[in-house]
Amino acid sequence: FSENEVAVFQGGILTSQALLDLPFDHIFFTGSPAVGKVVMSAAAKHLTSVTLELGGKSPVVIDATADLPLAAKTLMWAKISNSGQTCVAPDYVFVHKKIKDRFVQCCKDAVTQLLGADSVTQKANPDFTRIVNQRHAKRIADLISDAKARGADVLLGGEFDVPNSYVAPTLIDNIPMDAAIMAEEIFGPVLPIVVWEDIEQVIDHINSHPKPLAMYIWSTDKANMRKLLSSTSSGGAAINHCTIQFAHGNLPFGGVNNSGLGNSHGYYGFKAFSHERAILKGGLFMMAKLTFPPYDALTKRMIKLINTTLQ
Repeated sequence: FSENEVAVFQGGILTSQALLDLPFDHIFFTGSPAVGKVVMSAAAKHLTSVTLELGGKSPVVIDATADLPLAAKTLMWAKISNSGQTCVAPDYVFVHKKIKDRFVQCCKDAVTQLLGADSVTQKANPDFTRIVNQRHAKRIADLISDAKARGADVLLGGEFDVPNSYVAPTLIDNIPMDAAIMAEEIFGPVLPIVVWEDIEQVIDHINSHPKPLAMYIWSTDKANMRKLLSSTSSGGAAINHCTIQFAHGNLPFGGVNNSGLGNSHGYYGFKAFSHERAILKGGLFMMAKLTFPPYDALTKRMIKLINTTLQ
């Protein structure tokens, strides 16, 4: 919560600070890493356990063997769903140099198929939602403007209407790595493109940044798949798909380090909100009695026998 926000709790109104001061048994929080740290700090005062689902910059890696039309359409669907305002949305994409131009064209074709052929049609499309408020719309607009000011090229979209909380589906290329859009989670319908030739460059970049909530790999090369999965860390991952791992009821959902703590969904969610209370009941014959002092020769032999048996 921000300082000005309030929470409704058991029919009353509590300030966010008052809510954090309560001695909960467990706290499940979904939000940004910055607020997640505040929640975890407050929980520590009561030694309250937490499950944190935070987020981060989830990368996409596309190699030269990928099915580009499928990859582009799936990624653009994921990026424009709720206007990119989902915690598992693809945040930026590494595209192999050989197929970069084809991928960009496939993305443009995908946006046309999904939302319409031009910016006016796309903006009027009722299936394309707005940014949650003007403040966040301005934040995304500033990210686009900063990237352009640093020499980045807008390949698609780039338009925004802050008063109406609108940001167009956008592809950006040639972005300097020190641009704000490469450091801050976008949480909007903007997809930066980074070209690669050596997969080690991709791995080094991912590992030099906070661990993401998700990673997406588009490839038919099993060696590349294994290399990326074994050499990086993320909350979850999907191969030749995007965001749908969030909805799979048999998979754990959660982050790692900066992107979260603990798992939820399905069985894992039941575990997250449960405490396994171990209960043992003694019987008429208690083996523990055999180990009670005094520790004479017989007691020591019994302890040794028990230890041997247990091993």
